[in-house]
Order: sequence, then C-alpha cells, then structure tokens
Amino acid sequence: MGHRDSKRAVVFGCAGQLGCELTRAFTARGFEVRGFERADVDISDADSVEAAVAGADPSLVLNAAAYNMVDVAEHEPEAAFLANALAVRNLAVACRQVDAQLVHFSTDYVFDGAAGRPYTENDDPHPLGAYAVSKYAGELYARGYLESPLIVRTSGVFGPGGLHTARGNFIELMLRLARGNQPIRVVEDHVASPTYAPALAERVAQLVERDAGGVFHLGGGMPISWFEFARMIFRLAGLEPQLRATSDREYRTVARRPKYSALSNAKAESFGIAPMPPLEEAVAEYLNCRKERGAVL
Repeated sequence: MGHRDSKRAVVFGCAGQLGCELTRAFTARGFEVRGFERADVDISDADSVEAAVAGADPSLVLNAAAYNMVDVAEHEPEAAFLANALAVRNLAVACRQVDAQLVHFSTDYVFDGAAGRPYTENDDPHPLGAYAVSKYAGELYARGYLESPLIVRTSGVFGPGGLHTARGNFIELMLRLARGNQPIRVVEDHVASPTYAPALAERVAQLVERDAGGVFHLGGGMPISWFEFARMIFRLAGLEPQLRATSDREYRTVARRPKYSALSNAKAESFGIAPMPPLEEAVAEYLNCRKERGAVL
C-alpha cells in the first residue's frame, strides 16, 4: 500500500501528558492527527486495534499509551504485560497491514542502573521487575513484527498535560505534598533524567522527519537524583517545605528500581536532533504553564 508520503498520523494514549504534546507537534507539521484514548480503543484487543488503524489508514502510528504503575505491576504482572507488551504486538501487526511507521515509547527502566553512568542504546537491557520486563517485551514485539520501528526510550516524563491526567507527574506530586504540613521524603540515591514532554514530542517529530528507525534515547539531558529534582522544583516555585533526603534502604518500595537510569542523548544528537533544554528552564516553563492555566501552587 506504501503511503509513507501521506500525512496522516494516529496517536494512541492521546489524552496523556506525552500524547497531547505529540498531537500538537505533528499537527503543527501539517499532519492530520487522530487521537485515541483508552475509552475509544482498548489496545490490548487486537481486533479493535486493527479496525482503528485500518479505518484511519495512517502513515504514522504513535503509541504513547502505557501502564506505568511500577509497584502495582508486581501484584498484577498480567495487566502490565497486556498493556505494555501484547498491546504493542497488536499495534505492530496493524502497522504492518497498512504499511505505517510505528513510533513506540519505552523507558529507562529497561536497565538495571548498575552502570553508574547515563545509558546509551548499545547498553544491554536488564529489566528489574514486572513493569520493566513488560516494557522491554513491548520493544521486542515492535522489532519482532516490523522492519524498522522507532523505539524512543525516555525517563520521568512531565508536561502540562499532567495537570489533567489522573496520575499527574512528579512535579504535581511534590506541589501536592508541599500543601500538607508534613516533611517530604524523597530518595537521593536514585538518579534519572526527567524529561519535559513538549521538548520530547518536538524531538520525536524531528526523528520522524529524518526517517529514523531503531532505538533512540531521549531523556531530559541531565542526570539528577529525585531529591535534587524536588529541591529544584521547590526553589523555582518559591516554596520552602521541609524536604528530607531518604534512601531506598529506608524507603522500601514493592518493585526494585534502577539506581542510576539516566539516558544519554548522544545518538539522537548525532542525527542532528537539538539537545534537550536545560532542566531548570523546562521546570520554569512548566510552572509558568500551570500559572497560565490557573492551577494553584
């Protein structure tokens, strides 16, 4: 059917904080974008996916839908696998049928965090726990059915869309905790690269324009501990709650998490993709967007 030249795109998970930015970025590039939410299409149902994709007949399918409750996944690994792995298989099969390019989003959690430096695309994944395994399996399904899907691994995504989604994001969580009068405990021994959704969507669009395929890392560009990130958020928001550093020994979670899962964007940059904006700038812009939308601190 070869219609890679048609500018029709489908975004699954369009209501999420990444999905809404992808919709904006591709619409701005002249794509006719159709968005599907969970209520519209259950991506774990192969027939629904096939019908939705065939009906839209896109040249591009972007999957920003995911199950990302890391701890809950330990109690319900099947639910995580269905949403993050088998659903990707369904999307890949549907893309193959209409000759569409699949862009799938994965996570820094495919790594175990033992390297102690930002991960590159050449590093071997070693997922810890049910969520991480399900996400890595999703990557394998995409690659198992398609010649050259674009798999974008990212880390700790936050964007203005998080104001309206049920799960919010780390900034919303911190601001909510700051409204209480309790000390706030955040781990200082886990490092990631928090990523600003509008900047991520913009760079994904640039990769698509360059016909990129394979695995690319697009993290926030700055390795930072969650404790330091919380400190930055409060400083930029002009808040002074009691913030206490804790460690994962003190603060046990159900799921194991990688200690150092920051991502290196060197490969994307070698493709001519702009570096990510400085994290401070991204957080300041985020807080500005909140203010414009009338959200309270």
